[in-house]
Amino acid sequence: MSGKLEFKKIRAFGEIINDTFLFVRENFRPLLKVFFYLCGFFLLGTAITSVIQQLDVKTVMDNSGTNVTPNKLDAVLTFNYFLVVLFSLASYAAITVSVLSFIVLYIENGKVAPSPEQVWGYFKYYFFRVFFSSFFAGIFLVLAFVLCLVPGFYLFPAMSLLFPVMVLENADFRYSFSRSFNLLKDQWWVTAGTIFIIWIIAYSCMMLAAMPGLALIMAGTFIPVVKEWSTAMIIIGTVTQTLTYVFSVIPVIGVALCYYNLVEVHESTGLMGRIDQFGKEKDKLADSEEY
Repeated sequence: MSGKLEFKKIRAFGEIINDTFLFVRENFRPLLKVFFYLCGFFLLGTAITSVIQQLDVKTVMDNSGTNVTPNKLDAVLTFNYFLVVLFSLASYAAITVSVLSFIVLYIENGKVAPSPEQVWGYFKYYFFRVFFSSFFAGIFLVLAFVLCLVPGFYLFPAMSLLFPVMVLENADFRYSFSRSFNLLKDQWWVTAGTIFIIWIIAYSCMMLAAMPGLALIMAGTFIPVVKEWSTAMIIIGTVTQTLTYVFSVIPVIGVALCYYNLVEVHESTGLMGRIDQFGKEKDKLADSEEY
């Protein structure tokens, strides 16, 4: 049964976190179906390129030992390495767009989970916009952290809200960028704290799920005793790590709830919509009683 979570309402810190997991639990199967249906290709590309990259690292280690040299770095930082980065970015963009599109349709459908076919219509419209925007946002955020940590931490909540604004309001990069900062006005601390906690929870889940795969990769790469099984261990471990991307759904939902919370705090659009709907229902009831 689909959940009946109301997105357009003001929430406290704890409510946003609780409702994030409530939405996942109530829509687990439809979300998972959309996740693999729309993100599967990118996850497959990430897994394949990552496996090749890990096998390249293993070959370099086997041939020259564990000492780091410029030649060894050149052998590892190959074209395939950049393919891994590209597919990883595409995977995160696909996850972001598919989940946000799911939320838009969930609201439009009257709190009923949409099908993958419905989400695909939104996905193909927003994917490249989000994908290319992520490069500019990522570079901007990295520079802020490199130059000084404080600007990086200050910008992180705004950059997190960038894509919800872009998809949920059908906006371009320029508008989404300024809108994110406007929404954070007088609400920076609570929003930053909420997003930070949500990401900690998501990364903890990812790391916990990835530990067996990481152990297999490390064993297959550095332990000579398991040499005959090393390739299989690296493949299994890398694929397992790629599957942990599913936990990226959690922060996307959490940040979407933060977005709607900020919109309600500043504009009360959801409240006004419910009042308007209540008035219409009251008018319909009066007409029915008169008839």
